[in-house]
Amino acid sequence: MERGLFITFEGADGCGKTTQLELLAQYLKDYEVLKTREPGAKGLGEKIREILLNYDAQVSDRAESFLFLADRAQHIDMVVNPAVQAGKIVLCDRHTDSTVAYQGYGRGIDLDRIRKLNDIAVNGRKPDLTLLFDIDVETSMARVGNHKDRMESAGINFFNKVRQGYLEIAKNEPQRVKIIDASKSIEEIHKNVVILVEELLQTAHL
Repeated sequence: MERGLFITFEGADGCGKTTQLELLAQYLKDYEVLKTREPGAKGLGEKIREILLNYDAQVSDRAESFLFLADRAQHIDMVVNPAVQAGKIVLCDRHTDSTVAYQGYGRGIDLDRIRKLNDIAVNGRKPDLTLLFDIDVETSMARVGNHKDRMESAGINFFNKVRQGYLEIAKNEPQRVKIIDASKSIEEIHKNVVILVEELLQTAHL
C-alpha cells in the first residue's frame, strides 16, 4: 500500500462505536491497522483528555472547544498523517464531527466558526469514511449508566441537539458520512460496517 485510509467513528456516548471499531480492527487483520481516538491520543492528547472529561470546575464553552481543537491538531500531525502516509488504515474514535455536533449544535457555538477552526486543526486531512452510529438519546444514556464523566452529564436536551446535529452533518455530506442503525445487535451492526468498509477498500484499490 502506497497510501492508507482514515476512517472515523462517530455518535453519542453509548452508541457502540468503540465496540465496532475494535471489531473492524479484528476484521482488517490482513492490513496494518492503527487504532486511535480523540481526545486522548498517546502523549499530549492524554493530558488534554484528562482535563476535558474530569476537570471538576466550570469550563467555558469556547475554552472547551479550543481544548478539543488543540488535541486534534496534535493528533493529526503526530499520529494520523504519519500512519496514513505509511500505508496504514487508521481507525479513529471521534473526530471533527464530534466538535461540530457537541460544541456547535449542542453548546450553540457558531457553526461556521467551528468548521473554520476544524479546518485549521486538520490542515487538509479529511476522513475517507465516517461511520455514524445513530441511536435514540434515551437508549444511549441508559447504556452509559450512572457513572458519567463531565461531557456525559450534560443532560437529555443537550444530547437531543447533538443527535440532530450529527444527522444534519450526514445529510450535508452523504458521500463521506454513512448512518448506521445502532439499535440493532452488535453482530448486525458489524455486518453493516464491513459492507461499507469493503466498498471503500475496493474504491481505494487496497
